Amino acid sequence: MNAIQCKLARVALGWGVRELAEAANVSTQTISRLERGEQLRGGTVDGIKHVLEGAGIEFIPENGGGVGVRFSKPKD
Repeated sequence: MNAIQCKLARVALGWGVRELAEAANVSTQTISRLERGEQLRGGTVDGIKHVLEGAGIEFIPENGGGVGVRFSKPKD
């Protein structure tokens, strides 16, 4: 997950920085730093990514059309 994907995912869910920070148990400054492209510890980024995935986001890797996000398929 990169900075752009984090912001796209957050906005797709209708969450503000505060909501994502609370859900991921990090500070709002941490979310802002991530979305500005600053380097964070891998475990912190993984934790934020896990929260977004749990909320229904799927991350799309670089595939010739650029990275992105989409809503994941509902689980049966």
